[in-house]
Amino acid sequence: MYLTITRFSRRALPAVVAAALLAGCTSSAGSTDAASGAPSPVATSATPTPTTPTTPPTPTPKPTGAADPALKPFYGQQIAWAPCADDPKTDKVDESVVQCGTLKVPLDYASPAGDAMDVAVVRVPAAKQDQRVGSLLVNPGGPGGSGVSMVKRAPAQFDGPLHDRFDTIGFDPRGVGLTTPLNCLDDKARDEWATTDTPGADHGKVLADACQAKFGKVLPFIGTRNTARDMDVLRAVLGDQKLNYFGMSYGTYLGTLYAEEFPDRVGRLVLDGAVDPSAPLVQHNIEQYAGFERSLRAFAAYCAKQDQCPLGKDPAKAADKLADFLDGLKQKPLTTTGGRTLTATAAWTGVIDGLYGDEKAWDSLRNDLGWAMVRGKGDYLLARADGYNHRDKDGHYGASADAYTAIHCADGATGAPTGEALQAAYAEMAAKAPLISRHEPSLALFDPDCRAWPFRSAEQPHPVTSKSEATIVVVGSTGDPATPYASAEKLTTQLGKAVLLTREGEGHTGYGWSACVRTSVDTFLTEGTVPAAGTRCPTD
Repeated sequence: MYLTITRFSRRALPAVVAAALLAGCTSSAGSTDAASGAPSPVATSATPTPTTPTTPPTPTPKPTGAADPALKPFYGQQIAWAPCADDPKTDKVDESVVQCGTLKVPLDYASPAGDAMDVAVVRVPAAKQDQRVGSLLVNPGGPGGSGVSMVKRAPAQFDGPLHDRFDTIGFDPRGVGLTTPLNCLDDKARDEWATTDTPGADHGKVLADACQAKFGKVLPFIGTRNTARDMDVLRAVLGDQKLNYFGMSYGTYLGTLYAEEFPDRVGRLVLDGAVDPSAPLVQHNIEQYAGFERSLRAFAAYCAKQDQCPLGKDPAKAADKLADFLDGLKQKPLTTTGGRTLTATAAWTGVIDGLYGDEKAWDSLRNDLGWAMVRGKGDYLLARADGYNHRDKDGHYGASADAYTAIHCADGATGAPTGEALQAAYAEMAAKAPLISRHEPSLALFDPDCRAWPFRSAEQPHPVTSKSEATIVVVGSTGDPATPYASAEKLTTQLGKAVLLTREGEGHTGYGWSACVRTSVDTFLTEGTVPAAGTRCPTD
């Protein structure tokens, strides 16, 4: 089985890769019944008659989820499923075998009678309906990864135990794909913004201003907690009492917030490639760059032992030779066949893309570096960078890159360090990732740059303590560069009733690289059997 995984990224949003595994905001005062198409008003709580209490009243917690009367129309809606339209660009896939639909949710959960938002949803029904467990929601990561594309463009990837027992559900989170997609910069401006070697002090502000001008109304409501609330509406509409969920990379953070927000609705949750929710974005970036630094050195040492390695034969010097070449592109960029330029920024992005894989994938990166370093041709590294940044062959960008920034900034990434704390952060980054961060330290530390973002969120990084009685399975890989293994250990501890499943080896996430992990996860999701504590799996 194959699962399309979008990796938790360091810069913009990386390309969607296959690893071995597995429309918009509507201004409306009410929701629409998707089955009939008739408008159904969004109910609000009745205003009570004022009284004068003789003693101070005891505050009553505001009901959440399905218990909130104002949200009942959303929880009670039906999705009108229909065969998805076939995409002529994917001639090897017939998307019509997948069912498409739309879920309506409130733009602002604090004011559910206001504007509504349409969430794009797809479904692949369980192959063995007599053995059906329920629905399994999946998220490929990002933030900015499209669950709709993940399922619709490769429905056969779910063949096996999960497809037999679950309706596989993909959805596009707020700001992503077909759900109010955020495209703040035009393609030409995005080309310059994503690849420049001289970003300037206002680099982050350029994007912030563009997003504010085009999407200022929705930006405050794009964050992960609102998407977790959308997932609970979707769970109820699908007819499931509990949420069964498989999230990868950033998708682990989405699942974590769901467990915090709706602990009594947690079913079987798998969080693979875990994000530590307690780490502020700057600290997360430092630890992530440290992970990529380790992977860069491991790759370089591996390359030096292979034939035709452009980094030479000395493993101790190979990483420095690679970094010197990439940084040298600032002064001597490479041209490509199409006339575009391979800048240092683009080349580093291409290398980072290659470090998401294991040793088998490293051979492809070694080849691409050979074309650039030996033959002076930057086409292959630039193609990697384009995939990482979601730029298609026609030069058009998807919404994922801007969703990455908008979601991060909405999740409480606006409290950036200043003064002595900022200098200490730069020093820590330089100490832990001296090669991979020296190209542009500010882009490394502020990724994305939320300092000029047009609003401040109440959301803040914090240790998540779920009160759920259900056991959650966290998967961590010892050589994961994007979500280091320590993050999986920390998340497991925070969740309390959770078990850590460990994969030994390089590469981002675990399910796609190990039959042992796949078997453990599949058995947990389909049968409810929790992996034994301390289980460690090899890479295939």
